[in-house]
Amino acid sequence: MTAAVLAAAPPRPAHRDPRILRWLGAYTASTVGDSVYHLALSWTAVSSGSPAQAGLVMAVSAVPRALLMLGGGVVADRFGPRRVVILSDAVRCLVVLALAALVLATTPALWTLAAVALVFGVLDALFLPAVGALPARMAPRDQLARVQGMRGLGQRAGAVLGAPLGGLVVALGGPGAAFAAAGLLFALSLPLLLGLRLNPLPAESGTEGRKNTALGDLADGLRYLRGHRVLGPLVIVIALSDLGFVGPLNVGLALLSDQRGWGASGIGWVLAGFGTGAAASSLLLGVKGRVPRAGAVLGGTMVLGAVSVGALAHTPLLPVAVLLALSVGLLAGLSGALAGALLQTECDPAYLGRVSAVASLCSLGLAPLSFPVTGAAIGLWGPGPVFVASAAVCALAGAYGLLVPALRRAELPK
Repeated sequence: MTAAVLAAAPPRPAHRDPRILRWLGAYTASTVGDSVYHLALSWTAVSSGSPAQAGLVMAVSAVPRALLMLGGGVVADRFGPRRVVILSDAVRCLVVLALAALVLATTPALWTLAAVALVFGVLDALFLPAVGALPARMAPRDQLARVQGMRGLGQRAGAVLGAPLGGLVVALGGPGAAFAAAGLLFALSLPLLLGLRLNPLPAESGTEGRKNTALGDLADGLRYLRGHRVLGPLVIVIALSDLGFVGPLNVGLALLSDQRGWGASGIGWVLAGFGTGAAASSLLLGVKGRVPRAGAVLGGTMVLGAVSVGALAHTPLLPVAVLLALSVGLLAGLSGALAGALLQTECDPAYLGRVSAVASLCSLGLAPLSFPVTGAAIGLWGPGPVFVASAAVCALAGAYGLLVPALRRAELPK
């Protein structure tokens, strides 16, 4: 009788599952370490060369990340996401600690910093698809939306805590100490990851028993994505929304703040508003666990968020801009979390590394290409028309999602 009761008991929610909490702790530590590393790298590069050379060092990692991301998805599906994440974090830890020792001993050449950035780009191409494939191997399908919300909180923690922590350590001990702190944060994630045990793939999963080459696995994954009624359109929505969104947030905001006379503190307040809204949406999904009519809500919040993006460039008042940024963070954060949750729940776990790689490539590989275009366009026409054009692309993403019946009707599991 006791065994029957235990068998019938519902699975524990994600926020009470020790496996999910270990994974979240490891992910958050790694994310904070990543923020500390990037701040220390940029500071060291600026101190060792010209601003243009520093920008080149910071941009180096984007090349292998974009070129190798799809291959990273194949590696995650072929060798298992847990193994790939552990290996990536272990190598990052060793590389950063070695760089910390070098910086503490001498002033590194710019080519050394560029080489480290290049290695990190390769590791990101492996790490990001594997991280995207992990939740579906740990949590039941009805908990994956909650896990996605918890992951969003981990990302916000990395953005909010990492940069101030890195700046404090640089101020107190210099960039060498900051690199050491980043390495220790990567090291902190390793015992948590080593304790993870993943659920086995279902016997009917798409790649079970196949003997494809790596290129065959990649082609198989792309065919699966293209033929899926929800995932194919969903990736298009993710690509369009990121293409329209990241330019104004990362480049346009600084130019807008300068034109309005808000200064650096104004940028900080607007970014704080965005971050607060994004964290609130992640917390909502993490606590609630499910949003009814997820596909329709995804498209609708993208369209509404686009309105706030367009309005941001047309207000002269900083408090109003902060409120608009708060609404952008809330709406874009919710649509992003829902997109991630639908990707997790709709995808066969055997293909999740490759599908996550395509989504990550759109967000982190292709969308940043809009940065120089956004800057040049604002220089020619000012922030108003450029923000409106970017908002139109975001609105197009939401409208497309609403016009595709399978995506509009997509639901998260109960």
